[in-house]
Amino acid sequence: MRIPAPALAVSAMLSVQTGAALSTHLFRALTPAGSAWLRLAIAAIILLLITRPRLRSTGWPALRGTLLLGSATAVMSLSFIEAVARIPLGTTAAIEFLGPLGVAAIRSHRRSALAWPALALAGVIGLTEPWQGRLSLSGVGFAVAAAFGWACYILLTQHVGAQLDGLQGLAMSLGTATIIAAPIGAWPALHGLTPGIALQGLGLAALVPLLPFVLELLALRRMAVAPFGTLMALEPGIAAVIGLLLLGQLPAGGQIAGVALVVTAGIGAQRTVPAARLTPARSAGEPACPSALWPGERPDGSADQEAGKGTPASPPTLAGCP
Repeated sequence: MRIPAPALAVSAMLSVQTGAALSTHLFRALTPAGSAWLRLAIAAIILLLITRPRLRSTGWPALRGTLLLGSATAVMSLSFIEAVARIPLGTTAAIEFLGPLGVAAIRSHRRSALAWPALALAGVIGLTEPWQGRLSLSGVGFAVAAAFGWACYILLTQHVGAQLDGLQGLAMSLGTATIIAAPIGAWPALHGLTPGIALQGLGLAALVPLLPFVLELLALRRMAVAPFGTLMALEPGIAAVIGLLLLGQLPAGGQIAGVALVVTAGIGAQRTVPAARLTPARSAGEPACPSALWPGERPDGSADQEAGKGTPASPPTLAGCP
């Protein structure tokens, strides 16, 4: 039986957040940065072996874009996992989601669109409950950095994707992110590495980003970008549920309301994006990246693109992709 496309999209989000939650079990052995770097390195090696990009035939503008995109990916990945180590998973995902919402509001060219990031910000305040005095400023700071990284990552994906075909952008940006994150994460990852941890790292790399890439690619071949983007707005809520089930992070009533506000803002922002910006595109049958079309989506899917426009790169989501 064919699995419904919405089920594939939801499964991708479950995979991302489950991978982030399970990564916490490696924090003691590898540190948060080390666990993130290990996943990046394994995923980069796998995709580079599959795609085998030819650097000599890649022009400098594409290489420069890949370097910037890899930098954004490294910031997003490291910041997200450092935030997860300090504040609940659902709260981290909600704060990070402010990045795509901000990009969506800017791209809509409508003042009314600013209401959605403002609504999400109200939800984040409800999630963090600063009046309780238990707020981890460093955790919130890392989550905000992850939001900034995700916003940059969305904008750079469109630029790189216009110059590189297929999965080359994904592979090269992951390789770049691995190198950039190495000074922070490589030593603790390699120092604490054991055969057992290496196997866990391989499994976590499959959960984030390899499996979500495949699931979203299949989903976007069978559903329009607009409903896909609406589904992706559910991710903060899914993160809160995963945090409860796997990490025992029980949200209070106000925090549940905060998650609901962020999810509502994500759906509202998606529905107010001009139709022209929701038109998928394809070049020569190649898969395209939805993040170049709607800022709240992970760039790991396929859609139609106008002839002659290149194929957007597909960097991992962590999530943004952690």
